[in-house]
Amino acid sequence: MANKKISITIVSILALIFILEAGTYVVNEAEQVVVTQFGKPVGEAITSPGLKFKIPFIQKTHFFDKRYLEWDGDPNQINTKDKKYIFVDTYARWQITDPLQFYKRMTNERGAQTRLDDILDGETRNFIAKHNIEETVRSSNRIPFASEIGGEQIKDSLVNITVGREQIQEMIQNSANELAKDLGIIILDFRFKRINYIQDVQNRVYERMKSERYRIADKFKSEGQGEASKINGEKERELRSIVSEAYKKAEEIKGKADGEAAGIYAKAYNQTPKARELYAFLKSMDTYKKTFDENTNIILSTDSEFYKYLNSSK
Repeated sequence: MANKKISITIVSILALIFILEAGTYVVNEAEQVVVTQFGKPVGEAITSPGLKFKIPFIQKTHFFDKRYLEWDGDPNQINTKDKKYIFVDTYARWQITDPLQFYKRMTNERGAQTRLDDILDGETRNFIAKHNIEETVRSSNRIPFASEIGGEQIKDSLVNITVGREQIQEMIQNSANELAKDLGIIILDFRFKRINYIQDVQNRVYERMKSERYRIADKFKSEGQGEASKINGEKERELRSIVSEAYKKAEEIKGKADGEAAGIYAKAYNQTPKARELYAFLKSMDTYKKTFDENTNIILSTDSEFYKYLNSSK
């Protein structure tokens, strides 16, 4: 009998623990809870942390994040007002502000992400289609300036904008919040992550940039070749002038030396008969040296001046 009472007591304690566990739940600082009974919300949402109670087995709890949540949009190709196709990637931050309304309309965060895809992607398309590409990528008007490349003035091509990137982002956020006001959420921030031309347009832009750089390079090359020709022409002119002047001076020096040598020869020639004979001999030897070599054949008469010294050498 005593054992039976002990068993009943243990079973009762276990049942009580089970019921208490099923009838209590804990809400932490980052959570908010909606309690439902037979699929319908009961009372207000619970947003304060702590130990909470519910009817066991009848009521269920649905936990939602109280923190800021991330939405990452799908990259899209969008046509601007001026018919430029651009690639737009976006992101946003949102928060569940009314968990009870959120549960009624969205049920869970996955459903909210899908709904945000429709709202934010759609509003992004609408507002970009209403503005030119300059307003989409720029936030303010710039001060124009001109730069010089290869002696050519290239002016900064500017288009004044009245609505910039920051304002377009703000307009998309405000419009999306207006559409999502009955969903129990708020969009805290919306930004363009990346904006670029689509691939086909990028290729055309790059080709145009390459063509412009090739044109400038050809201009530099042409100017360089012209300058090189000018420098080479001046070099050749100066070289000819230097050579001509040097030749002139060399001839003057040579003529002066020949004159002095002739004077010396004449003076030595007129001094004595032996000196004249030596002079004639030396001149003949010099002439032989310049006239004959080992392959030279010559026919001389016996009264020739050349034969005179050849005959005397026997």
